[in-house]
Amino acid sequence: MNRRRFCKLAGMGLAGAVVGNFGCSAGSVGNASRQKAQPPNIIIIMADDLGYGDIGCYGSTKIKTPNIDALAKGGLLFTDYHSNGAVCSPTRAALLTGRYQQRCGVEEVVFANGPARETGMSLDEVTFAEVLGKAGYATGIFGKWHLGYKVEFNPAKQGFDEFIGYVSGNVDYHSHIDGAGIEDWWKNVKKVPEEGYVTDLITEHGVDFIERHRDGPFCLYLPHEAPHYPYQGRKDPPERLGGKKKGKKTPAGEIPRAYKEMVEVMDEGIGRIVEAVRRHGLQDNTFIFFCSDNGANKQGSNGALAGFKGSLWEGGHRVPAVAYWPGRIKPDTVTNEPVLGMDLFATMVSLAGARMPRGLSLDGVDLAPLLLEGKGLPGRMLFWRFRKQKAVRKGPWKLLVIEDGVKLFNLAEDLGEENDLAGDKPQIVAELKAELAAWEREISRR
Repeated sequence: MNRRRFCKLAGMGLAGAVVGNFGCSAGSVGNASRQKAQPPNIIIIMADDLGYGDIGCYGSTKIKTPNIDALAKGGLLFTDYHSNGAVCSPTRAALLTGRYQQRCGVEEVVFANGPARETGMSLDEVTFAEVLGKAGYATGIFGKWHLGYKVEFNPAKQGFDEFIGYVSGNVDYHSHIDGAGIEDWWKNVKKVPEEGYVTDLITEHGVDFIERHRDGPFCLYLPHEAPHYPYQGRKDPPERLGGKKKGKKTPAGEIPRAYKEMVEVMDEGIGRIVEAVRRHGLQDNTFIFFCSDNGANKQGSNGALAGFKGSLWEGGHRVPAVAYWPGRIKPDTVTNEPVLGMDLFATMVSLAGARMPRGLSLDGVDLAPLLLEGKGLPGRMLFWRFRKQKAVRKGPWKLLVIEDGVKLFNLAEDLGEENDLAGDKPQIVAELKAELAAWEREISRR
């Protein structure tokens, strides 16, 4: 199936039912990777609240994303990629640690207001930055952290050599003031004010990092703010001012325009990152992965998926994702293998040839065989839990536990989760409920 056909079907809500695993064939591509002596550079780019239907290669006709689309055209597009959480902080904890976020106690948003501001991800957790750093990688994060406001939880204390950005869930794109009215722009462990539009600053610091570490290897993590609230384009006025004063909020009628611009400016920046890689001849030895941290809210589009950010319906956690590595990942391919964000830790360690710390057990799996050789992933159970919602996935079957009861869906036939089969398949319901209960008991022993 060609990509144009896929995009059309994705927009119609049929992608999950008809797209097969079109990974590259085993053999030369994977072998070429293993023969490469120099460890690959790694770039992870994460959008914030970007939905399954918000970019061109997933069927959007309203928002133009030529650079992300080019990565998809030149690499592997995922139809069944999921964030570990339906909101920001849990997803980031899972990505950083390679484990279910429940194991490190980050199951809720680390809010800017209230007691949560005093909490964060424990320094006892091992991050991919720590593992890659010990393997000789320069590690940098530019953008959103959202795993603790206090200095003790800063990325510079969790394996990153360099950090410039903000530690809260969102800041004003122009004034860099967080939701509690506090200035939030850091350089490592110190607040260092910097003028500029957040999306552009993230790109500029990312490009600079590539320039300075072009002799490699490096691991660059770019967690964008776009298109998270507040909805502001490059020329929109600040909404939050110093001294907790209020600026000008984008009118409701202008939000679609601002949202579109925010995604397109991020895409423009991604193009600049790729160009920096190419300018220094690094493209054949640089692995780039793009994804979103959770589904879109009602300002964005989750395509034909049900639900939005914060829910465990597919629209809350099935998100766009693309893997790109010229000469290693076969171009213009699509996979429907179920993947979670926590899988990236094991994958990066594998691609880097790094050593996993003794005694560290991951929940995520190594995606390298899928990426480089087109091999299917081992069958496994996948789990989500957020507030009063729970979900478990086995093959095409998804059990969703919400306040109004238990629902069962066959996602291969019903991507939009419209046909509840719980009453027709009691045995499958019982099996998945048992698996979910066992998982909850197991993670409680973290």
